[in-house]
Amino acid sequence: MKAWEMEKELIETSKPRVLSDEEQTWDAAFDVEKNEDFKTRLLWKSEVPGSAARERVIIGAIQDVENRGMDVEAAEKLIPLGLKALEENNMVELNKITARVFYELNNAEKNINSPYWNYTIYSSWDQFKDAANPIETIDYDIYSKGFEGKTYSGWLAQIVGGAIDTAIEGYTSKNLKEAFGDIRNYVRKPNTYNDDITYELAFLKAFEHKGYNVTSADIAEAWVGYVPFGWSAEEVALKNIKYGIYPPESGHFNNPYYEWIGAQMRGAICGMVSPGNPMEAAHLAWIDGVVSHYNNGVIGEIFNAVLVSLSYVKSDIREILVETIEMLPKTSEYYSVVKFALDKCKACDNWTDAWAYCEKRYERYNWIHAYPNAAAEVVALWYGRGDFDETMYIISMEGQDVDCNAAQIASALGIISSSIDKRWTDPIGDELNTYIREIRKIKITELAKWTVDVTRRAYKGA
Repeated sequence: MKAWEMEKELIETSKPRVLSDEEQTWDAAFDVEKNEDFKTRLLWKSEVPGSAARERVIIGAIQDVENRGMDVEAAEKLIPLGLKALEENNMVELNKITARVFYELNNAEKNINSPYWNYTIYSSWDQFKDAANPIETIDYDIYSKGFEGKTYSGWLAQIVGGAIDTAIEGYTSKNLKEAFGDIRNYVRKPNTYNDDITYELAFLKAFEHKGYNVTSADIAEAWVGYVPFGWSAEEVALKNIKYGIYPPESGHFNNPYYEWIGAQMRGAICGMVSPGNPMEAAHLAWIDGVVSHYNNGVIGEIFNAVLVSLSYVKSDIREILVETIEMLPKTSEYYSVVKFALDKCKACDNWTDAWAYCEKRYERYNWIHAYPNAAAEVVALWYGRGDFDETMYIISMEGQDVDCNAAQIASALGIISSSIDKRWTDPIGDELNTYIREIRKIKITELAKWTVDVTRRAYKGA
């Protein structure tokens, strides 16, 4: 039937009846109002669920748009008005001001004096690929027991890394040191709930059906099917997709957060299904990244995807790190960030000095932005020298969005070597808890087997 025929049939078969007083109540509308007001307040004042770090995501949006070379003066003038309305619980005004902030950000004019415009904007895979320094594929036997073991160890390490640092994300090095001293163990009983891994599972769902022919649209539909909610860039992308705005537009349309860490935090899975093939990992990361991000935000996912892909075929983490950095287009701002961090590592005798340079240089960026976190990864990998414990210590002490950072680089370390101390793994066991639809719980061994199986099937179909 045509749509008009279905609706005609519906109205013609609907019989009038008089509702009772109880049936005419609009209680549900009040519940919706309460929920919408709650979400608006969260934009202005919230705490990270795992660590209680304070967030003001709407102010972070203004910060990010300015970092992207735009004039945000009009939006900044609204901040005190919004904070006042929040304090007074004036939801009429707060909703109005919130809308005006996003309007001003969506219509902000270019600041021609911003250093952002000194770099190339990468808006397509072909443009990125042509500017990148490609890394040759190294043959790897995906039918070996070694692939199974490395993939399991990579997943276990990622989940451990996320669990170590979910409790401490969103703080500075100084404040972490004051609160915990040297962080060389879990600061509390760990759990495996982490929003980062949600999007990797959604990727696997899409990849399971399409293999290396998977498209951004396939991944986007997996998102709306399996992921019930998101935060910052992912929340915007989910809303866009639900209203038919598909990738790549879903990643940058009305999305002030598209260079935050949300894509960078999920690159490992692209490397896992492309062992020894870093350019395929990069391509998959681009396809996945543009669902919710753009330009440097997508390059962040490529960075971690290539790190993990190379970890299957190389054992020197410093060599892997340098090769990954040098693969990136030299005219991207993202390259300038990781190259700066690497140069400071080579010039400094210890990680604290190198990190101090990075922390200062990227102080204008939100702690959820890709840049300070990419720099943190570089410093931790360089000075950790492949040692899991030392790398987790450094990445923890650097702060920022530390669970995302720890999880991604832990994947690479776990793949290179499965020697993770039992103090990390015993409290985790073999169960991963998520909030993704239909996968509330999954054994880590089953997740690793799933990853191996879909990779092998994809290779046969390639």
